[in-house]
Amino acid sequence: MDLVPALDEPLKKVLGPPTAKVMAEHLGLHTVGDLLHHYPRRYEERGQLTHLADLPMDEHVTVVAQVADARLLTFASSKAPRGKGQRLEVTITDGSGRLQLVFFGNGVHKPHKDLLPGTRAMFSGKVSVFNHRLQLAHPAYEPLRGDGADDPAAAESVDSWAGALIPIYPATAKLESWKIAKAVQTVLPSAQEAVDPLPDALREGRGLVSLPEALLKIHRPHTKADIGDARARLKWDEAFVLQVALARRRHADAQLPAAARRPRPDGLLTAFDAKLPFTLTEGQQKVSKEIFDDLATEHPMHRLLQGEVGSGKTMVALRAMLATVDAGGQAVMLAPTEVLAQQHHRSVTEMMGELAEGGTLGAAEHSTKVVLLTGSMGAAGRRQALLDLVTGEAGIVIGTHALIEDKVQFHDLGLVVVDEQHRFGVEQRDALRGKGKQPPHLLVMTATPIPRTVAMTVFGDLETSVLDQLPAGRSPIASHVVPAADKPHFLARAWERVREEVENGHQAYVVCPRIGDEEDDPKKGRKKSPEGEAEKRPPLAVLDVAQQLAKGPLQGLRVEVLHGRMPPDDKDAVMRRFTAGEADVLVATTVIEVGVNVPNATAMVIMDADRFGVSQLHQLRGRVGRGSAAGLCLLVSEMPEASPARRRLDAVASTLDGFELSRIDLEQRREGDVLGQAQSGVRSSLRMLAVIEDEEIIAEAREEAAEVVAADPELTGLPGLRTALEALLDEEREQYLDKG
Repeated sequence: MDLVPALDEPLKKVLGPPTAKVMAEHLGLHTVGDLLHHYPRRYEERGQLTHLADLPMDEHVTVVAQVADARLLTFASSKAPRGKGQRLEVTITDGSGRLQLVFFGNGVHKPHKDLLPGTRAMFSGKVSVFNHRLQLAHPAYEPLRGDGADDPAAAESVDSWAGALIPIYPATAKLESWKIAKAVQTVLPSAQEAVDPLPDALREGRGLVSLPEALLKIHRPHTKADIGDARARLKWDEAFVLQVALARRRHADAQLPAAARRPRPDGLLTAFDAKLPFTLTEGQQKVSKEIFDDLATEHPMHRLLQGEVGSGKTMVALRAMLATVDAGGQAVMLAPTEVLAQQHHRSVTEMMGELAEGGTLGAAEHSTKVVLLTGSMGAAGRRQALLDLVTGEAGIVIGTHALIEDKVQFHDLGLVVVDEQHRFGVEQRDALRGKGKQPPHLLVMTATPIPRTVAMTVFGDLETSVLDQLPAGRSPIASHVVPAADKPHFLARAWERVREEVENGHQAYVVCPRIGDEEDDPKKGRKKSPEGEAEKRPPLAVLDVAQQLAKGPLQGLRVEVLHGRMPPDDKDAVMRRFTAGEADVLVATTVIEVGVNVPNATAMVIMDADRFGVSQLHQLRGRVGRGSAAGLCLLVSEMPEASPARRRLDAVASTLDGFELSRIDLEQRREGDVLGQAQSGVRSSLRMLAVIEDEEIIAEAREEAAEVVAADPELTGLPGLRTALEALLDEEREQYLDKG
């Protein structure tokens, strides 16, 4: 009897170097275990045919269908000898729809012989459109023969498993689904060697099948119930192993020492609260209490604060910073861009008034110094700022990545506030943490609403607080899609609306995807849209659009530009003028996406809106309607009505609920993009688990994981779970969680 290959056996030993090379390069599969965890995407029933009407354009597909007719055409051709070229056109059907296959030249002879009317086969290729009809050009195919009477070898090749369900695998043009199926058939006996990561009590308590049985049933199901059993089990594996990794992280953090930071009863925080011209919302009070309770403990706070754009997160963060200063520590707020750091510095000093004038003559009794530190500061200003940090003169520091440099030293760093975590790598958070005498408390803020399950999966090592009330005085925002190609007069009306807003004493933003200087010349590399179509024209640019508007539809208005490659002083000057109402229209890139606060700006026009993601559009829209007047957001796009891009825009226009939009966003994108692995550089470990659909499993797995880790932090009694964790947390990922 042949020896069963081990799960860590390289595929090249088992399948041979050529196949193994394609699997490694195109599918990221290197070992027998990797291949066993490459699950079928769906299953075809042997007696049924694929629904051809729903095939996605430009995607590599595998379908099961029947040949309706085949025609061999001869045509004049300069390339063919004697001027005769050949083309084979085969029509396949599923009973409701039809799809054309075409083969050219020398490639026509074999399919002409194989694909006779009535033949049922699997076909694999890229879907394209020719003469308004869907087609596959030169698809690979594999006939499905029930009894093997015509050609035993061909029958054996695909019917070596006799089940009624044919697995269709995520495949590539270089390796069709049925070839992957054959490779899986070769390694399937190794599934018996799989060590079960789930504790027996958990598995039995939930009635889950064993891991070897789940792997057999997912690859070779006899019934649909087999597929259900396998999926239920494999989803639990993924959810549980990931939650154990996060639970161990939380457990380790809880063992770290930190200085408790309690505000003085009549200190800086009390003086600040007494000055506030309004009362905090109920949500702000509740979240502040959660944060103050964490700050008062002797291990580091790790908290994620999510709140819709304008829900008052900055106020909550500032009060936490003041409490830290009260307790003798320093607090840092880290912003992703200079524009945002300057904005935060301005709004914090304005909110604090004379309490931010520490160290100056006649400063208030409980005041401290608020310092800005960015990469582009002049040498003298920078030297003074660094001195204020190291002596402890500055209680509050606001800055960009420049704060992480080796040269920057603190007197006693007590709290780190990170704004817009998704723009900020874990390495950077880690470097900043190392600047305290003991690990500082950490508060991460995001205005991108994250569904609860994603928060549990991505930020599972952080406790979560949510601000879901908008402060009094915020106005509703109306959003509309402007189909510029179908209805050009709608775009003309959009510019009239902007003029009307300005005439009523308000201001407007116009956002473009590109700057328009030489450095971002689109000719250097045509971008693809999220739908994968090559673009007809480069994205609209700030510099071009600003010029066209100033000379055309917005002539006579004060139009200014703002983008990331302007010198910092110029950016700051533009922002100050716009804030002061000295400019009517600001044409900008997404540098205004987060944190920019101009209550008088009521309208926003987003050009080529289809080039932005759902959550980015929601963020941008949050820049208007910040005062007492209603906001207006116009999403301009040339995409056709039925396209996925337009559906995305319609979704954004239809709701202001960020959590609802984040679900839509997640459903439309690959989960791996969302699961933080974008930060760690590791591809998503989730093959079976769908973060949105499997909310219940994730929540239950989190509870089970917490219990397991509390009872046995080193997992000494669970060797299978340790092995699964090691596989999940290869070095890169381990560092990612360590720094999370």
